Amino acid sequence: MNRSHRAAGAVIGAAVGDALGAPYEFGPAGAFSARFPVGGEMVAGGGWARGEATDDTQMAVLVGESLVERGGLDLPDIFDRFRRWAAADPSDIGIQTEVVLTSGHPWDLAAAIHFNSTLRAAGNGALMRASTSAVAFARTGRAGTMDAARRIAALTHGDRAAWEGTAIFHELVRLALDGADPLAALPGILTQVDPEHRDRYAVVLAPDWHPDRATEANGAVWPCLGSAVWALRTTAGFDQALRAAIDLGGDTDTVAAVTGGLAGARYGLAAIPARWAEPLHVSLPGFGGRVLRKAELLALVEQLVA
Repeated sequence: MNRSHRAAGAVIGAAVGDALGAPYEFGPAGAFSARFPVGGEMVAGGGWARGEATDDTQMAVLVGESLVERGGLDLPDIFDRFRRWAAADPSDIGIQTEVVLTSGHPWDLAAAIHFNSTLRAAGNGALMRASTSAVAFARTGRAGTMDAARRIAALTHGDRAAWEGTAIFHELVRLALDGADPLAALPGILTQVDPEHRDRYAVVLAPDWHPDRATEANGAVWPCLGSAVWALRTTAGFDQALRAAIDLGGDTDTVAAVTGGLAGARYGLAAIPARWAEPLHVSLPGFGGRVLRKAELLALVEQLVA
């Protein structure tokens, strides 16, 4: 399979998972399959239109466009884009992310100040937006892509747990883009995780782990990533992985976005059902009323991998 098709699968897959899971957010387990025992449709719900992506994909696009327009990683620019977006009253924004972005603190201190005052910053809000950066930095190798993931995550999340989860996601996508089995590489990836957080990630990424064993809700970074890896490991296709992720309930848009990014990188763009990809659209509050659809997202991917 062409590498560019896998890269497109990662970004489109994450966005599709986000939009597909949004109507079921904070609902009960099994809601997707209860509604669609076979197949599954993109529907409206939870305040979202049919095919409308949430803040997960909005922030991923902002990261991707910064990387393209600035010619590389410009952390102050990404933070400024986030802050401009947050000030435009988006339909959804994570509580922690909003506090950091509206604090008035500079880009390199805002997240750390928040974490030092609360000691709670291990949400999945950095992981959820990582599809575009994972594609962009895949060419830099394991060390390069994991470092970039940590630095981008740290803009809004002061807890290193969030950095490490995002770094693992970046590396899993890199391996999938190369045509490797990312799950087989998990033991090696874990050796690159900060020792303070390695054991906790080893638990949720183990082959025998199930989301029922999570000790936190899947709005936290550990069970979110663990649930996405579980969905990928226990299914045999993109649509099956997304169904498994959404049926877990809870933070369905983000768990499905992370799952979609991994499954899209593994199975490629052609594996994403057209009935899910065609209605996909991403608004960008604060950026002139722009709305990106599949064609615009694919154009962004081309620039990211160029």
